[in-house]
Amino acid sequence: MKNLWFITNPQSGSATQEKCAALEAVFEERGLSLAGRTGFPADAIPDPATLDAAGVDTVVLFAGDGTINAALCALADWSGAFLILPGGTMNMLAKILHGDADPAAIVHSAHGSARRVALPFAAAGPHRAFVGLIIGPAAHWGRAREAARTGRVARLAGALRNAWRRTFGRGIRLRGIADMDRRYQAIFVAPTKSALQVNAIDARDWGAIAELGWTWLTGDWVAARAVTQRNAEQIEPYSSRPVLALFDGEPVTLAPGTVVRAGMTEPRFLATVQGAA
Repeated sequence: MKNLWFITNPQSGSATQEKCAALEAVFEERGLSLAGRTGFPADAIPDPATLDAAGVDTVVLFAGDGTINAALCALADWSGAFLILPGGTMNMLAKILHGDADPAAIVHSAHGSARRVALPFAAAGPHRAFVGLIIGPAAHWGRAREAARTGRVARLAGALRNAWRRTFGRGIRLRGIADMDRRYQAIFVAPTKSALQVNAIDARDWGAIAELGWTWLTGDWVAARAVTQRNAEQIEPYSSRPVLALFDGEPVTLAPGTVVRAGMTEPRFLATVQGAA
């Protein structure tokens, strides 16, 4: 880790301008060169050719899981390393790779003794989820959460009504998984090293549905309960219409027949705790 490109999102939970400046001071203290900066989403994420031309060996991501997801998908074919710092609300990937360490401590540790690890993901076409994927009617709670985060009260009220109506609608089915033949209000998919962990929630457990919606609004959505759990190499949401999905919180509309598959990255993520990934 010598030549860095720094990607941040000022709208993320804790990636303030002051904290970004403090991290750049840490880069300088460690003798690290800063080849470029990106303030996403106002600035476009640099492409691999731009990073290679600047001699970048490590992209530092100080943002929330959604921004990190966008950068990792955009740079899926780049061969350099990623250092993920906790700059959002949940910071799930940062916790996997670095535990509860603060950003400055992570930079110090990564420069001294980081190791590269691979991460599992769930993929549908160019879209990847490294933390988790929610498919189906309950994914509409994600739009309510975004409205809540941006303080748009009028839009929040409408999004909440729409999310509630869709959540308790017909539901969605999955093809080809044993004992998962009902219609579900949400399919939560967590990537693991060996397969996709598929958690299906149906409307008979109203508490689980309400909890899923509430945890979307409060941020800790990974903690939502599941009714039925299976492991699979791939899943296919069965619907005659497009299906809304949330890849690490980012909304994507999947065409009917889209297959979600398990995948594994190359060892490109810098980890500072033992047993990470």
